[in-house]
Amino acid sequence: MAQRPGTTLPTHTWCRQVTQHHRIDCSTMTDTASGTASDTTFTLGTRVGEIDGHNAHGRTGVIHTPHGDIHTPAFIPVATKATVKTLTPEQVRSTGAEAILSNAYHLYLQPGEDIVDTAGGLAEFENWHGPTYTDSGGFQVMSLGVGFKKVLAMDVANLTDADIRAAKKERMAQVDEDGVDFKSVIDGSMHRFTPEKSMQIQHGLGADIMFAFDELTTLVDTRRYQEESVERTHRWARRCLVEHDRLTTERTHRPLQSLWGVVQGAQYEDLRRQAARGLVELSAEAEKDGRRGFGGFGIGGALEKENLGTITGWVCDELPDDKPRHMLGISEPDDLFTCIAAGADTFDCVAPTRLARRGGVYTLDGRLNLMASRHKRDFIPIDAETGGYVNEHYTRAYIHHLLKAKEFLAGTLCTLHNINFMMTLTRNIRTSIEEGRFTEYRDEFLGRYYANKAPELRGR
Repeated sequence: MAQRPGTTLPTHTWCRQVTQHHRIDCSTMTDTASGTASDTTFTLGTRVGEIDGHNAHGRTGVIHTPHGDIHTPAFIPVATKATVKTLTPEQVRSTGAEAILSNAYHLYLQPGEDIVDTAGGLAEFENWHGPTYTDSGGFQVMSLGVGFKKVLAMDVANLTDADIRAAKKERMAQVDEDGVDFKSVIDGSMHRFTPEKSMQIQHGLGADIMFAFDELTTLVDTRRYQEESVERTHRWARRCLVEHDRLTTERTHRPLQSLWGVVQGAQYEDLRRQAARGLVELSAEAEKDGRRGFGGFGIGGALEKENLGTITGWVCDELPDDKPRHMLGISEPDDLFTCIAAGADTFDCVAPTRLARRGGVYTLDGRLNLMASRHKRDFIPIDAETGGYVNEHYTRAYIHHLLKAKEFLAGTLCTLHNINFMMTLTRNIRTSIEEGRFTEYRDEFLGRYYANKAPELRGR
């Protein structure tokens, strides 16, 4: 990794430094002070304090990983198949992104975790000089395999079970106590994921942070099924911890990886709290036995938009302060503010990049569709106030032309802009917390962003 002028390499770096004349393999990364392998840790920063008369869990912090630091709150761009679609790693890094998240399900199917492992791990494989996350594959196995159509629809008032889920005969996956059988979306071949298999795949991928295998449910599943699912996810989490510890002991030639438990429970307070407490207890038991516990926690599953902050708050009530919390699948600006106030530290979602490839871009005055004809003669930047490479060099009219002409550069420019927007937003939120003006910044930002949008349509 070439060192940029005016910068120093992080103390903890798992990398293969490349110069014109030599290559240094640092794959067995150690803490220079202690001589032992470094682990992912969390340093708590500034607390939000009271919001609207209520004590909030919101805070800043730093997640320290073997590949570098993540300053929180932070948005983590999604690199599903070991790439943020349409961008190079250098372009992603130029936005200020400190970490990326890849998908264990897709990388297991192609190219296979053994290929990534042989390359030296995910960061080395894709030439990303920073922290990496992988999800467990559970979301994709369930959502693709069970045929969820609107798996995490945040408003189910007008949806039926048929809207949410495919008929059983159309499903490509079946869940049992041991794991999930599913068909590959690539060639239809049969595969099986278990908690142990998920850990083996994710250890092969070598991300700094990985998630325990969990069962995904929807808001239309019955209360009884949600109870069964929470209990099953708890048992799977225990198995993940055992296998994670075994693989860590076995794979001493690789940097330490941090396993995070995932809290499910849908919209039910007692189930969410039960799930969170259960994971904390599992982690404590493992550590008491001399094994590795959870390094952090994910908040996943079906979430009602109107209760998003409340649900996040329930979970964070039960989680320890000294470990980070990640919201799975969240990126709308109002949702970010809501979850950060309630105690979430990091977020990932495909929406910013997926929207970008269709011409959807974020601005301080709301979302724009650059495919719209009104932008044909719009010779101004997408959002000059946000700044960044795209705004400094290109106009809405030019990008509109690229989109209409179906040029690949359109997706690159829109994606680069959207990630830059998300990085700028979360950086400004961090600063507002540190300066004690989180609520003022929230109200100012959201008031402008949604000024021309009805409240009931926010986040859509």
